[in-house]
Amino acid sequence: MEKVSRMALLLDFYGGLLTDKQRRVFELYYDHNLSLGEIAEECRISRQAVHDLLKRSEKSLESYELRLGLLDKFQRNQRKIKEALNWLKTLPQDGQGVETIDRISNLLYEIMDVEDDSHRV
Repeated sequence: MEKVSRMALLLDFYGGLLTDKQRRVFELYYDHNLSLGEIAEECRISRQAVHDLLKRSEKSLESYELRLGLLDKFQRNQRKIKEALNWLKTLPQDGQGVETIDRISNLLYEIMDVEDDSHRV
């Protein structure tokens, strides 16, 4: 997984465990794509302080994931749900089965929190 994507996901899962300042700098860098200099100016700290905050935050988030494994579990569940949806697509689309397949499919998409209907069964 790309580092930026991974960091964004780790922030989603564990961002509440960072200090306000760490979270703010992390969001500015990873979510808003600001440079170290821009963040330093906005937060009124040195570029080195921004760099140090980012590295410390990354280390903390990776440490939380290593201990708790929430991101890994989330990603495994997403893969299993996608596999279940693919299996649903192989079932015959006739009679009462269609309604059941639609219900199961809708529940799985709700679990995945997918807004886009383009991949629905």
